[in-house]
Amino acid sequence: MSVAEGPSVMPQAPDRVRAGMIIVMGVVVLTYLVGLMLNGDQFHPLIDGFLGILVVWSPVVVCWLAVARAIVRRANVLLAAAAVTSFAAGDTFYVAVTGAGVTLPFPSLADIGYLAFYPLMLAALAVPVIREWKHVAWPVILDGAVGSLGSAAILAVVLNPILGQTVNGQLSVPTVVAVAYPMFDLLLVAAFVGIGASQGRSVGRWWSLLVLGLVAFAATDITYALQQLSEGYDVGGPVDAGWAVGLALIALWIEGVARPGSERSFSVWSIPSQTVPTIATAAAVAVLVLGSQMWVSPLAVALAAVTLTLAAVPLVFRQRIRLAAMQLQARTDELTGLPNRRALHTDVPVRLAGGGRRRSALLVLDLDKFKVVYDSLGHDCGDQLLILVAERLQSRVRPADLLARLGGDEFAVHLVDGGRDEATLVAGKLARVLADPFVLADVTVQIGVSIGISLYPEHGSSLNVLMRKADMAMYRAKESRTGCHIYRDTDDAASDERIRALQEVREAVTGNELALHFQPTISVETGEVAGVQALLRWNHPVRGHVYPDELLPLVEEAKLTSAVTRIVLGHALDQATVWLSQGRDWTVSVSVPAISLREPDFPECLRALVSERGLAPHVLILDVSEDFLMTDRAWAKEVLLRLQGVGVRIALDDFGSGYSSLSYLRDLPIDDLKLGSSFISPMDENPRAVALVASAIGLAHSLGLRLIAEGVESSTTYAYLARHGCDVVQGPFVAGPLSAAQIDVWLASRAPGATLPAKTPAE
Repeated sequence: MSVAEGPSVMPQAPDRVRAGMIIVMGVVVLTYLVGLMLNGDQFHPLIDGFLGILVVWSPVVVCWLAVARAIVRRANVLLAAAAVTSFAAGDTFYVAVTGAGVTLPFPSLADIGYLAFYPLMLAALAVPVIREWKHVAWPVILDGAVGSLGSAAILAVVLNPILGQTVNGQLSVPTVVAVAYPMFDLLLVAAFVGIGASQGRSVGRWWSLLVLGLVAFAATDITYALQQLSEGYDVGGPVDAGWAVGLALIALWIEGVARPGSERSFSVWSIPSQTVPTIATAAAVAVLVLGSQMWVSPLAVALAAVTLTLAAVPLVFRQRIRLAAMQLQARTDELTGLPNRRALHTDVPVRLAGGGRRRSALLVLDLDKFKVVYDSLGHDCGDQLLILVAERLQSRVRPADLLARLGGDEFAVHLVDGGRDEATLVAGKLARVLADPFVLADVTVQIGVSIGISLYPEHGSSLNVLMRKADMAMYRAKESRTGCHIYRDTDDAASDERIRALQEVREAVTGNELALHFQPTISVETGEVAGVQALLRWNHPVRGHVYPDELLPLVEEAKLTSAVTRIVLGHALDQATVWLSQGRDWTVSVSVPAISLREPDFPECLRALVSERGLAPHVLILDVSEDFLMTDRAWAKEVLLRLQGVGVRIALDDFGSGYSSLSYLRDLPIDDLKLGSSFISPMDENPRAVALVASAIGLAHSLGLRLIAEGVESSTTYAYLARHGCDVVQGPFVAGPLSAAQIDVWLASRAPGATLPAKTPAE
């Protein structure tokens, strides 16, 4: 499927394996916990040996299945999976050696695997923070630092017994290693509290799983450290349960964040902006007060003091920080984190003035068929696509260039020290990086981009002029489907013509200039008219009939798709009512775009349109595209079931024209299959085309569906279709598109009971 036709959809690997493995992990953890309770503190080969190894490796499998599901490998997911794997490797070594009756010294080789878990997890938490760091305002960073240090101070107090033994006892390698575990936990807890405080609602819906998992690890590690510093640790005790639960929760977090579209999903729980800093400040005060009454580790006191110092910074510099934050917010696009239109209009004039007459270029980018993705997958996936597009574009521009989001699906790039050749080269890089598939909600889509280029000082000396000319060039690139276009003087006339055309379309919709023609369909079995296909025409006062190929892009650009769909449905049903009064019980087929199908009230609107005319719902056939069905099958099924509840028939238009799986024919409520002319036209000369169509007819009939052949051009094709059992035919051989009045002439010219069509009146 070409980009021009819409986003291509390729089916993902089934989720059953991942879901099954998560269930297996849950069963293993639960069985292990029950076994620990029943067994006591003694080593048991089945519980502490076999199940003990299984309980750490089942989360590893869940983690790497999560890594495999993502087409784009995310560094934080890979690092977290490596952390869980490292812990499992260390634990396997420890359990295997201990189970063989060998007493391991402390520390041992197992501790290498255990300890590696912590820096890897810290790195996994740091990666997304570093990526977003430059887009975060200073007050938010301060909130995160205060929350992080405050939580670390509290945990340092909790670690008092361990730190006290370290200070009072003899420093040794076992002591250092034992203390390293809770100290690493202190860093992890500080990290996730700081991230939660700075990210607020944007931490993600899976964040609570990570928090619970790391808390379980911290509590277990503290217990483990105390045991090692006193009587020692034994395999099979309650301590092992904490690590098992912690690993499982972390694995579930990895599975969640690895899902496409999870990076910007909101949390199911919310952190008010000042909650964490306030609690952290109060905690720091409590630590200092406690330190005046009893011995508290110097580390806890130092962390509390730094927490209070940072908490006081906003009070001292509040006005300056607030102004800086407001300025950054005003210049930043909230969704993508890129500079916004305001930043572009502020910075580019300065860049032009500062560069003298040095060459530069302005590129305006508009995503092709973004609206199809938005209409098909919804608002959240549309936003996610824009975020991913921004990240890819950012990776292909130089640090000195300015990339901004203008709004909607439009972006702009100002290239410094670049002329025609450099601008064309960069435009090619940007187009190629956006040509790779995007994964949105487990669906892979492909989009394109149209890029318009204006050059400084050749095409203008101000940003407004350059922007206007780059915008015109972008529309020329979109119309010509060349992908990239550099402004020419002749583009001014083309731009004026486009603006006039959009205004004329708006007037046509409100001025009743839209009309329908109807292409008859013939029942192959009876030779009688089965129905008609409604086709939109624009009766332009000067140009005459304007056809859908030219009209529909203008309608879409003018954001009139929904209004025009309802006009077409109303006109089609009006004509069906007239024909029914003349004894012609014909069906009327209407193509419905995805944006209309997505409207929540569309089925009820359809029901009202049919019932107020006194028609039976089955008179209306809705043609839906294969792209619509494949984009989000669960949602498509829900929509089609609601439409089927109205009583209308559903036809799959241009069956087989895109990337698809035949399973949707089994799962989705479809009544008719339509084979397009790309399948039908070659039948006269290509035996393989005949075989393919015959197979499609057999498939349709085996599923209880009607097969409608479109684009029938010759008696030979008609004969082939009749021989193989095709149900309905449509195309130039039957009749071309006709007005309602021409339908009467065409019918009158047909012999009674004719099985072959009559000559079509000229349109």
